[in-house]
Amino acid sequence: MTLDDLGFWPRLALAVLAAWRLTHLLAAEDGPFGLVLKLRLQLGNSAWGQLMDCPYCVSLWVALPLAPLLATDLLGWALGTLALSGAVCLLEAGLDARAPRHHQEE
Repeated sequence: MTLDDLGFWPRLALAVLAAWRLTHLLAAEDGPFGLVLKLRLQLGNSAWGQLMDCPYCVSLWVALPLAPLLATDLLGWALGTLALSGAVCLLEAGLDARAPRHHQEE
């Protein structure tokens, strides 16, 4: 069985989850053995370092190679990239809104 055998909707679900997972790993986690954190620290305040601090920005670059799972032509690839990034942004915002808030006592 290949991904093509799954049909569009399962491929979309897999692409969205993969895009979210990679985006979250790169933008918000230390990674295995702290490797992602070390990379983020080494990049510092450079343009690449700032990019890795923003999950919304990272999601565009992560979605780019995943978009061909959804489309076969250039316009579909561009729209697929934006759609996957948008889905990641919605997931990220939704999960962030549900995260418990720690209030400091005044």
